Amino acid sequence: MTSAIAADLVLRHGKIWPGYGLPLAESLAIAGNRILALGSDAEIQPLIGANTKVVDLDGRFAMPGLNDAHLHLISTGLLRGQVDATADAAPTREDLFRALQARAAETPKGDWIRARGFDQTRYDDGLMPTVQELDAALPDHPASVTRACGHVTVVNSLALARAGITAHTPDPDGGVIGRKDGQLTGMLAENAQNLVYNVQPTPSLDEIVDAIEAGGQHLAQFGITSCMDAATGQIDGMTEIRAYHLALRDGRLPVRVWATLLGDPGSSIVEPCHEVGLVTGVGNDMFRIGGVKIFTDGSAGGRTAWMRQPYHGQTNNYGVQMLPDEQLFELVDRYTSMGYAMVCHGIGDAAIDQLIRAYERVRAADPDHGQRHRIEHCGYADAEMNQRMLKAGILPAPQQAFIYDFGDAYVSVLGPERGLRSYPIATWDRLGLKPSTGSDSPVCSPNPFPDIYAMLTRKTHKGTVMDASEILTPEEALRAYTENGAYSQGAEQVKGRLQPGMLADVAVFDQDLLTADPETILHHTRCEMTILDGRIVHDRS
Repeated sequence: MTSAIAADLVLRHGKIWPGYGLPLAESLAIAGNRILALGSDAEIQPLIGANTKVVDLDGRFAMPGLNDAHLHLISTGLLRGQVDATADAAPTREDLFRALQARAAETPKGDWIRARGFDQTRYDDGLMPTVQELDAALPDHPASVTRACGHVTVVNSLALARAGITAHTPDPDGGVIGRKDGQLTGMLAENAQNLVYNVQPTPSLDEIVDAIEAGGQHLAQFGITSCMDAATGQIDGMTEIRAYHLALRDGRLPVRVWATLLGDPGSSIVEPCHEVGLVTGVGNDMFRIGGVKIFTDGSAGGRTAWMRQPYHGQTNNYGVQMLPDEQLFELVDRYTSMGYAMVCHGIGDAAIDQLIRAYERVRAADPDHGQRHRIEHCGYADAEMNQRMLKAGILPAPQQAFIYDFGDAYVSVLGPERGLRSYPIATWDRLGLKPSTGSDSPVCSPNPFPDIYAMLTRKTHKGTVMDASEILTPEEALRAYTENGAYSQGAEQVKGRLQPGMLADVAVFDQDLLTADPETILHHTRCEMTILDGRIVHDRS
């Protein structure tokens, strides 16, 4: 190889996976923010000039930067300041109450205590926290404890009073206020959560910019260079768009963002974005407007995903339908006519069917329109739905971290026949539906290794195998985390593979993700280095 161009950065003496089906390389050369060349050490050696920075990989594994195709970046940054209620931090309900009380001891009386991450199916009795328990633990502070899925929150009596919720308050559209024997349980599901959220302090513009930076830096530590922010505007409307532009302007955006605009009735930011020309595709390679997000149901683990059949042991509970057909169809028709792709939340089979019908209408009206519409999560599609998705060009956007974190909960609330078939990624891969993956952080940790482990084994954290026919090969799993994520954002020509001319986004790991034992990947793998736009943004050494 001969060239007059000297590389700015060269990685050599490694095992470099450029992407699915491509031959491995030993060296990689970067010029500016683009891939210059790949090859053997000897082939890349002539590109090393006097000012080239050379990184010796010493046999380590390098690959395209990961693309978490569905998470909440601002919430990921903000929630680093809340009480950690996850199973790792608070494995029992008693541990949760102790953590809440510890936070209360350092918080002025009357100020909010907020926590996120509990999963009641991890507790020995499988029961939700109650208003009485929270009242006993936190008598002097209004408190809200949000389930890992983000679709259910339990609050104490002070929080209910702040929000003006009584036993006679009607359920809001698309929401449920928990009641038992005519009394409030403290449980708020789906849109009912907003009754409390609306009286909690809203973060300032500066705090949102800080959260973007903190969340992005956290992602970079895992080799994540791109993400989709699912429902920009959910916390403080157009302030979030402004915060992203300030972060980008000031060099405080550590990850590429495909920003999905919240389009739910009553809280949509689509119209003000459209007024200033912010439609799908507008932006640059660091921050780009994605599609529009509408919620059509809740979560399976919280028993609020909208199902055709009732939940196991709850014969009258089919979950929560957020919108009637007519309203959803009108919104999808309107937003697509305004120039937006649709990336709507649908987990239960009834919700998925509703979204497919909405998208099929758009495709039938204009068979040649170029937008790639997605169904976020898409937990319980059947074979007939999969064929309709294929015909209409609809992409499933699942999170395989859910299998690891919540798989046993799915079996518990749905029964084995439905639960074990959750999120069938290999079926979608075989059909050519290009499934992406991600964490839905802060629903799950953005740590990619449980996600990869689940794709390679279909095992939950307890070791339950969630239908072994849905296992992917290592290359297929890594393709879901890179190339398919880029495809789902219409960006496969610029990222997701390491080829000359493509963006120089690289992740370096201490384990070979193509050959390492899945248990080693889960428990012992670390991201050694992350390169974004040709710059080293994380270096563990």
